[in-house]
Amino acid sequence: MENNNAATASKTPVTLLGLGAMGTALARTWLDAGHPLTVWNRTPARAEALAAEGARVAASAAAAVAANRLVIVCLLNDASVDEALAGADLNGKDVVNLITSTPAQARARAEWARERGARYLDGGIMAVPPMIGAPEAGGYVFYSGSQALFDQYREVLAVPAGTSYVGEDAGFAALHDVALLSAMSGMFAGITHAFALVREEDIDLSAFAQLLGDWLTAMAPAVHQEAVHLKTRDFTSDVVSNLAMQVAGNQTLLDTAEGQGISSELLLPYYALMSRTLEVGSPEEGTARMAELLGK
Repeated sequence: MENNNAATASKTPVTLLGLGAMGTALARTWLDAGHPLTVWNRTPARAEALAAEGARVAASAAAAVAANRLVIVCLLNDASVDEALAGADLNGKDVVNLITSTPAQARARAEWARERGARYLDGGIMAVPPMIGAPEAGGYVFYSGSQALFDQYREVLAVPAGTSYVGEDAGFAALHDVALLSAMSGMFAGITHAFALVREEDIDLSAFAQLLGDWLTAMAPAVHQEAVHLKTRDFTSDVVSNLAMQVAGNQTLLDTAEGQGISSELLLPYYALMSRTLEVGSPEEGTARMAELLGK
């Protein structure tokens, strides 16, 4: 597609490093919005389609960085950032790093950028490629680091997905990202165990999936009580299912798994921590103290 020169004249130019599935999805949203776009990818063939759509393809990562002040990084991992940008001049550049990283890696990368004369913003993408450029899908990106950089480019960054700035600490975007993904991982572990229990029975799995989804949705508001308990350290207020009740009920879940011929390996770590929490806390408490025990 051809970009109209008048329409793009006032748009912020963007450099994008990395054209995997996510990078390509991001690139198309900026092109569609009229932003002049320079791209680079280790495998040049991946840039061909974007070139046909109006992107300028740089011969090297260093050349792509030199093309524009705003540099978006969407590479595989932290090590690939070092490799790609080893020969690039970052002085005066604004770097937005969208790789999946740990908080420690993000903080170290922010210092790395500062030493090279660049402002830095870290990002954690809470979306999969089909959600990019589709506001109704609900995808968004956590950002942390330079507040001034975020404020300056807020509209540009909001083109592919919603934005959520979570603080000056460069590690906070990664921390929010990983915390949410960790909760999702635990949920999927429970979903896996639930389907394992019923899959060999005369049960309609589609109907069961509807029940399971509705049940998880109904339980989700419990996160708010967890937050209040951790903030106040009052672990007994408004508790509906206390630790004593939940620990006692655990055996039924384990016995059912055994009866169905299903391993309890996805349940046992959580139940062990719950039992340990009961030993050091009150039977009337909820589960929030478990988070504190994980930190000891």
